[in-house]
This record gives sequence, C-alpha cells and structure tokens, in this order.
Amino acid sequence: MKTKEARIYDTFGHLIMTILSLLAIIPIILMVISSATDNASLLQNGYSFFPEKWSLFAYEWVFKSNSSVVMRAYGMSFLLTAVGVTSSLVITTLLAYGLSKKGLPLRGLLTFLVFFTMLFNGGLVPTYINYTNIFHVKDTFAGLLVPGLLMNAFNVLLMKSYFVTGVPDEILEAAYIDGAGEFKTMYSVALPMAKPIIATIGMFVGIAYWNDWNNGYIYLVKNTDLYSIQNLLNRLMQNIQALSQNASSLTNASQGLAQIPTATVRMAMATLGILPVVAIYPFIQKNFVKGITLGGVKG
Repeated sequence: MKTKEARIYDTFGHLIMTILSLLAIIPIILMVISSATDNASLLQNGYSFFPEKWSLFAYEWVFKSNSSVVMRAYGMSFLLTAVGVTSSLVITTLLAYGLSKKGLPLRGLLTFLVFFTMLFNGGLVPTYINYTNIFHVKDTFAGLLVPGLLMNAFNVLLMKSYFVTGVPDEILEAAYIDGAGEFKTMYSVALPMAKPIIATIGMFVGIAYWNDWNNGYIYLVKNTDLYSIQNLLNRLMQNIQALSQNASSLTNASQGLAQIPTATVRMAMATLGILPVVAIYPFIQKNFVKGITLGGVKG
C-alpha cells in the first residue's frame, strides 16, 4: 500500500505530465481545426477551436492544383524514409554492437571518436563542397539520403548502451559455446533481444528523414522531381508568399491569390506533413518507451 507521500508524489507527477502532454497536443489540434476552417473566417476571426465556418477547400486546392506532384512527393518521402531507416539501422547496429564488445581492440578510442562527432562538425560550407565536388550528390537521390542523417553518433551510443545493459554476456557466451560465430550470435541472439532499441532508433531516424527539408533545399537545384513532401510544401509556401508580396503590382497575381486559401493552406500543408508520423507512432510506442528507458542506462 502506498504511503501518503507516495500518493502526493504520484498526483503531482501525473498533473505535470498531463500539462506537458496538453501543451504538446493542443497546438496540433488547433492546426488540424484551422486547416478545416474557411479561409475568410480564419482571417476575420483568427484561430479558434470552434470556427464560425468549416471548409475543406484548402485540401481541395492542394490536391486539385498539384495532385500528381503531391502524390509523387509523398512517394519520394516514403521511399526516402524506408531506405534511410534501413541503411541507418544496419550501419548503426553493426557499429554499436562492435563497440559493445569488451574485448574489442582500441574500444575506448573508437568510442571517443564516435562521441567526438557530437561535439564538432565541419560546418555547412565545407560539408556542401565535399558532398557536391567529391561525392557528387547534387540533384540525386543520394543528396537526400546521405548528408547528415544516415548515421548519428547519439543513436550509436544509445544502442551500444542497450547492448551492454540489455543483452547479458552469459547468453552470448552460451551461443559461442554452441558453435555460433560473431555474426550468427549477433543476428540470432543479440538483435532479437534488442528490438525495443531498434524500434526506438528507427523512429528517431524515420522522423528525421520524413521531416527533413534542408538537404533537398541545398542539394536539389534542378531535379525537382526528387522533392520530398516537406520540400514540396516548402516550395508551395514560398510561391504563395511571393504571390502575396507581388499581388498589389500584378493584376493576374491578385486574381490568382484571391482563389488561394492563403491562411488555411498553411495549416493543411502542415497537417499533411505530420499525418503519416502520427498514424505510425501508436504501433511502435511500446517498444519506443522501453528502448529509451533501457538504452539510456549508462553502459
């Protein structure tokens, strides 16, 4: 039976977590509601949880005026996220598993070198020059995949800690005794036990790839067919903003702007951008929480 102090502690803890959860959820709810609000009503009355007039014209405008482009961008985002998550998990898992082995030569130095990359980087200009002049990723799919997101030092150290704390040495030694090699032990024993941290890092990497627009903005100059959904939405926003700024001096621009739900379309684009992540997260939440809890233990 819990003591009075423990009940008070739990009550305050639940209250604080409820407040933090509401602070995170309420803006998303307001964004979705605003995307389904009539544009004129939104401009006149401002953002509201109970709009005066509902309308899905913002979504109709996005899909009717740019339907094929939007579908292609969605397909590119799914492809990029799938390839990026798979590649990142393979590289991260192999490196983290190796660093978790106590008998690895120069283990401390290699771990320090991984950690060192969390403190310093080469800067934007040298990075751009290397990727474009040496690796030639400009206007290619690799320009979206490789720079900055393929492997993260934090993810490597997180997975290494999980292997150290969540996969007992006794189980690995039993596999060695049964005649399993290093790769067989990793594939058949360590990886099945590491599903929570794999799901956690997969979620981290997947969100990073799905939300990334910077790589496409920098490395995709002419080949706009490779735009992900985030790059496309960013471009549409820039076009609307440019049209708004020049509407006073251009008659055609003014007429075109009058047909665009300038305020609600921003909310609709943001909603379309986060929708897949919101839909997938509930299915991996259990492993996500477990992976963070165990992987965060220092090993």
